[in-house]
Amino acid sequence: MIRHIVLFRRRPDVARDPQREADLAARMTALGADIPAIQFWRVAANEFERPISWDYVLESEVADAEALDAYLLHPLHQALVADLKPYFEWAAVDYTVGADSTAA
Repeated sequence: MIRHIVLFRRRPDVARDPQREADLAARMTALGADIPAIQFWRVAANEFERPISWDYVLESEVADAEALDAYLLHPLHQALVADLKPYFEWAAVDYTVGADSTAA
């Protein structure tokens, strides 16, 4: 199982637009039901304002690297990414669930 985590925040050069942001967040939330490779999907908004906070988190799981590629290359995902880029910046981490990445 591969866990795919993405943090989103409004780009510093973009003015806050609550309606646009709500629409993008709703589209992110809905995407999980539209792509067969996705086994788990959750989008949540940040609740506590701190200097290191990001605005949203996406948590998802897929079966394996092949399923991750299927999700990332899916046309619905690609269309959403194109619409997210002008408003959000993001950082992602993908890792194998259960793998001990801290072992020496």
